[in-house]
Amino acid sequence: MKKQSKRYRELAKKVPASAVSLEQAITVLKGFSGTKFDQTVELHMRLGVDAKQADQIVRGSLVLPHGIGKTQRVIVFAKGAAADAARQAGADEVGQEDLAKKIQGGWTEFDVCIAAPDMMGMVGPLGRVLGPRGLMPSPRAGTVTPDVASAVRDYKAGKVEFRNDAGGNVHAVVGRLSFDAQQLKENITALIEYIQSIKPNAVKGVYVRGVFVAATMSPSVQVAA
Repeated sequence: MKKQSKRYRELAKKVPASAVSLEQAITVLKGFSGTKFDQTVELHMRLGVDAKQADQIVRGSLVLPHGIGKTQRVIVFAKGAAADAARQAGADEVGQEDLAKKIQGGWTEFDVCIAAPDMMGMVGPLGRVLGPRGLMPSPRAGTVTPDVASAVRDYKAGKVEFRNDAGGNVHAVVGRLSFDAQQLKENITALIEYIQSIKPNAVKGVYVRGVFVAATMSPSVQVAA
């Protein structure tokens, strides 16, 4: 088990003993600033899903109202007019075989990989590299699409992807500690409401079992669901 720093232990003493309102949780988090860098704020949701069942997977993407506070590096697999449109939309790199070879060689210095449907025959074999890093394009996440330009613009604007892990938990970036409290509240609320709206029909019982917010170097604070 990783040893906690003195700073972390001191901050942990300031965490409420029980779940609080989202506004209160954000106030607590904002009090954890003071590091030399702008900490990332994350939302963690514990869901009542069986991650082993394909019909209970919770996965999606959403453009947050205020973005995530960083410009995402986006690459695109496309050709012809679609490739030109992706470049004009701000893609960091656009390619075909050359880009595939680069990734096969171990290059993964990007945050999002988008592919036109006719490129999936080339992208599919890259799953061994992209899959474990959560970078594999998927229709459900909106990263396999004929409109690659719109997808590039969405991710540049602050679109986030999420998928439950093996324990049924969802983790997603929702901003930075430098955001004002209202911006964080609106981003977090938008994501919570969206995840609630895509509850799989196969899920029985309590769907949302716990909601927590945390920053890069801070303890988590439980939010009253």
